[in-house]
Order: sequence, then structure tokens, then C-alpha cells
Amino acid sequence: MIRTKRVYEEPSEDDGTRVLVDRLWPRGVSKAEAKIDRWEKDLAPSSELRRWFGHDPARWEEFFRRYRAELDGKEEVLARLRQEASEGTVTLLYAARNEEQNNAVALKRYIEGE
Repeated sequence: MIRTKRVYEEPSEDDGTRVLVDRLWPRGVSKAEAKIDRWEKDLAPSSELRRWFGHDPARWEEFFRRYRAELDGKEEVLARLRQEASEGTVTLLYAARNEEQNNAVALKRYIEGE
């Protein structure tokens, strides 16, 4: 099972494997308090795409299309996430304020084949 969660929320035992999927480390969060199992910077959108999107809801669908194209070449890392999700819970962590339109939600949709 794959979940998404803001990295600023309190870690929970229900989170399973906690994977940060942002290119930049979240502001104001220490590594100890975040309890992140792994940081997959390579699964984050490129800096160019992230800046272009700018968390503008009007650009969401185009962001998702472009992000999927970037993810197409990262099958090894994605296969690891799929395997972990088949064995237990994986929580994709992100720093964005928008809980419905962010790269972790897009990544979850991509992994689940949407």
C-alpha cells in the first residue's frame, strides 16, 4: 500500500517505510525528527519542472504529464517502491502545502498505474 503524507506531520507507526520524494530537504525539519527511512531525490521532479509548476493548480494536469515522462527512465527505483508497497506500507513524504496536487500524489498515481 502506498500513502502520501506531509513531512511536517507527526510520524506514525502506520507509515511503514517513510520515503522523502522531494529534491530539496524540507525547511525546519531535522533528520532525526523526520524519521525518514530513505531520501529518493532522483524520483523528485526536475528543478526546471518544479519551478515551472510552482504549485499552480491550473498547471496540475500538464505537470503530471511532464513528470510521468521524467519518471519513465527510473524503473529500477520505481520497482523497489512497488515491491516494498506489495509487502507493506510505503509513505511518500513531501513538503508542499497542497495535499492534493504535489509530486508525491503524482508519483503515487504513476506507481499505481493511473
